[in-house]
Amino acid sequence: MLEARIQQQFFESADLVYQVADGLARPVADAAQAVVACLTSGGRLLACGQGGGQWLAQWFSAALMLRFERERPPLSAMALGPWLALPPYPHDELAADPTLSLALQLRALGQPGDLLLACSAAGDDATLAAAIREAHAKDMSVVLLSGSTADGAATLPALLQETDLWIPVPHERLPRVHEVHLLVLHALCDAIDLQLLGDAEPD
Repeated sequence: MLEARIQQQFFESADLVYQVADGLARPVADAAQAVVACLTSGGRLLACGQGGGQWLAQWFSAALMLRFERERPPLSAMALGPWLALPPYPHDELAADPTLSLALQLRALGQPGDLLLACSAAGDDATLAAAIREAHAKDMSVVLLSGSTADGAATLPALLQETDLWIPVPHERLPRVHEVHLLVLHALCDAIDLQLLGDAEPD
C-alpha cells in the first residue's frame, strides 16, 4: 500500500508535466528571450518568491550568476528574500505593512530595464503583489510563475501588464506546482545558455 502511494506521486507528477508541456513551451521561450534581452542590455534579474518559491528564486539566481550546465561568465542576477536581522529601530513603512518586505528591496535595488521573476505556487500573495507593483513603478517587467488560479486566487496575474509574462501551472497541489516550476527554471536556464553560448553539449 505504501509503495503504491509513492508510485502515485510519480505518476501524478509525470501526468502534469505531460499535460502542460505544449502550453508552457511558448511562454518559457518568451521568458528566456526577455531574460537575455535584459541582461545583454545591462539590466539585472531580480528574483523572489514566497514559501517554496523563495527557494526556487534563490536557486535560479545562483544558476545564472554561477552556472547551470555549461561554464560561462557570471550573469547579473540576485534573489530577494526575508531579512535575517533588522535594525533595533523600526522602519515605519514596514512596521505598518509587513507585506512590503520585498517591495522595499526592489525600491532600493531595482532600476528601469531590470526584470523581476516572481514565484508563487498559488495565484494570490500580498507580499508578491506589493513586489510586482513596485517593479512596475520602477519600469521593470515581470515574469510570474504561479499555480492554480481557481477559487478566485488570481490576484497576481491580474496585476500583470502587457510587457509582463505569465507561466501558470494549473494544479491544486502545491508540491506538483513546485516540481513543474523547478522544471520550468531548468528549461529557462538551458534556453538562456543556448542563446548566449550557442548549441553545444553541456560540460
